[in-house]
Amino acid sequence: MEDMVKNEVVVEEGKLTKKDINKSFNRWYISAEVPNSYERMQGVSFCYSMIPCLKKLYNKKEDLSKALVRHLNFFNSQGTWSTPIHGMTISMEEEMANEGNVSDAAITGIKTGLMGPLAGIGDTIDWGTLKTIIYGIAVTFGSKGSVLGAIIPFAFTILTYFIGRTLWNLGYKIGKESVKSILEAGWIKELISGTSILGLFMMGALSAQYVTLSTPLSFKVAGTKIAIQTILDSIAPGILPLFVVFGIYYILKNKTQKYGIISLSIVAACILGSLIGIF
Repeated sequence: MEDMVKNEVVVEEGKLTKKDINKSFNRWYISAEVPNSYERMQGVSFCYSMIPCLKKLYNKKEDLSKALVRHLNFFNSQGTWSTPIHGMTISMEEEMANEGNVSDAAITGIKTGLMGPLAGIGDTIDWGTLKTIIYGIAVTFGSKGSVLGAIIPFAFTILTYFIGRTLWNLGYKIGKESVKSILEAGWIKELISGTSILGLFMMGALSAQYVTLSTPLSFKVAGTKIAIQTILDSIAPGILPLFVVFGIYYILKNKTQKYGIISLSIVAACILGSLIGIF
């Protein structure tokens, strides 16, 4: 009778609650980019986030050790939109602990196979769209001296937190079919295209508003002084800032992404151009 009670207790302890799932997500959210290394990238963070659930699923020390080692492998994806992978992993670990019909290779395969596609989705939506829009609004308020310029950026943190937690729970609830169904749905391509276009619109608007460049150069024709800037404005207002933006984009894409060197070069070019009298 005592053995039966003990067995029942073990089974009951193996069940995961919503609190366990959210606790696991909170660990991931605060540590996703903290212990990165070239060898494992986010592997340590992934393992750290799994600990609350794994401890409840595996009562034997040997099984828990195997699970921890399993999740210390290389993992690298976007922190918010990759969370269905974590939810699915927890679901598969729970199935392995309860029924034993899931292999190590299946869990590892789900992680390594989906971290790339979901990273592309997350980078497009989070960094290319949401952050651009939110920070663009914050810059507008900050340039006018409003304290909202320092507060609004926190909206990005709050928004990504709830998006990540929702997707984490979705992955756990639906299991390994969740991300497969998301990737196969036609609307995901439309979402990526739409957010990319919106992000480009925002970048264009911000560039036109905050990148300024003009030239005082002029020349005389038949005794009449003609400013080069006037000619450029008649062709296309803001054409010099446009050239600057595309020039920096070309350098970032084809030459180097050393942002510090690029920033210092821009400052040096502006100072030199001002001293010479061409800017």
